[in-house]
Amino acid sequence: MNQKILVIEDSENLCHLIKLYLKKEGFEVSISHDGLKGLKLFQEEAPDLVLLDIMLPGLDGWQVCREIRKISDIPIIMITAKDEEFEKVLGLELGADDYVVKPINFKELVARVRAVLRRFRPTGIELNKLVFPGITINADTYTVTVGEEEIILPPKELELLYFLACNTNKVFTRQQLLDQVWGYDFAGSTRTVDVHIERIRKKLKPHNQSGKLKTVWGVGYKFEVKNND
Repeated sequence: MNQKILVIEDSENLCHLIKLYLKKEGFEVSISHDGLKGLKLFQEEAPDLVLLDIMLPGLDGWQVCREIRKISDIPIIMITAKDEEFEKVLGLELGADDYVVKPINFKELVARVRAVLRRFRPTGIELNKLVFPGITINADTYTVTVGEEEIILPPKELELLYFLACNTNKVFTRQQLLDQVWGYDFAGSTRTVDVHIERIRKKLKPHNQSGKLKTVWGVGYKFEVKNND
C-alpha cells in the first residue's frame, strides 16, 4: 500500500504541483486549502505524513501543528514562505520534524519527505532496547520508560536520545548529531539539535534517572552515565 501524504496549503497551484510530484513518486496525496478542514481531513484519513503551510485560513499552520501533536506523532514538514530562523525554530519547538522554504525545489521536497518517512519507520535496521538504572529507551516501540512511567517522544527526539545513549559519556558536536540522526543530506541549522535536546530535557526533567543529557560547553552534548561505586 502506498504511503499517504496530506498537503495543507492555501495555494491551489502549489498544491497541484506538489501533488503531481508526489504522485509521480508513488505516494497517495490528499489536499486541503484550509487549516480547520485540513485538521478534520487528518483525523479522517490518518496520513503517513503532513506537509503543512504556515499561512492558512481557518487555523494557521502553528495551530494545526499543535492540534496534531495532541493526538499523533506522525511526521510534519512545515512549508514557510520566509527563510527565517524564527519560523524554523518555532516549527521545531511545536513538534514539526522538518521544514521547506518557498519557492519550493520539488526534487528536494520529495527527498525530504522520503528521509523523514525513513526516520519515522526505519526498515532493515535491527533496533535495540537500552536499559540503564531508572530509565529504559526502547527504539522498537519508540518509548522511554522512567521508573514505571512511560514517556512518548516524537521520532526525532527518541532517535537523538537513543543515539546518544548508545554512546554513553561520549561527546558529539551538533554537526555530528545532525549527520548521524538527521542524515548527511540534511540542510537545516545546528540549532535544530539544541531545540530537540531542550524538548527531551523538559520531558525527562520531572523524573530522576541515572542517565542525563549533558551540555559540554563549546563542544556539544553527551548522555552521561555515572557508575555507582
